Amino acid sequence: MTLKRCFPPVVDEHTRVLILGSLPGEASLVQGQYYAHPQNRFWKLMGDLLDVDLAGMAYRERLDTLLRHRVGLWDVVAEARREGSLDSRIRDHAGNDLAGLVASLPALRAIAFNGGTAARLGMKALAQHGMPYATLALPSSSPAYTLAYAEKLAAWQAVLPWLDAPGRDEKP
Repeated sequence: MTLKRCFPPVVDEHTRVLILGSLPGEASLVQGQYYAHPQNRFWKLMGDLLDVDLAGMAYRERLDTLLRHRVGLWDVVAEARREGSLDSRIRDHAGNDLAGLVASLPALRAIAFNGGTAARLGMKALAQHGMPYATLALPSSSPAYTLAYAEKLAAWQAVLPWLDAPGRDEKP
């Protein structure tokens, strides 16, 4: 099996919501971009939540827009062996230093997991550190998770209390 590695985190000192996936899929790895598979609904979901057309933007602009809205991205798996893109095929994984990252984010209020594997591995990694953040297990934005878009969006609305306009810092 091929060894796959995650991307660096997309965060800054203003990150209020951290969205953690499992490990980038094949299309993402080839393009060097988070959520690059054309059928992955991540950019559409976040765009609908933020009321911006993320899917219509260039990749760098998407990331900058997330950061302006105080949303960060990373993955729970640093590297693993995996054939294809399915989380169920992840083997011999090494986790990212999630505790170290969240400790470095002074404005962080919530951690949202994009999919079941990210939630299972991420919550396990963070549990021993007694993290004082809201944690949200969201349905995967992946096309492999066949929940209807409207149902995914309804579930992803759980992050709305922690999203705000740039420049604001009050807690929900």
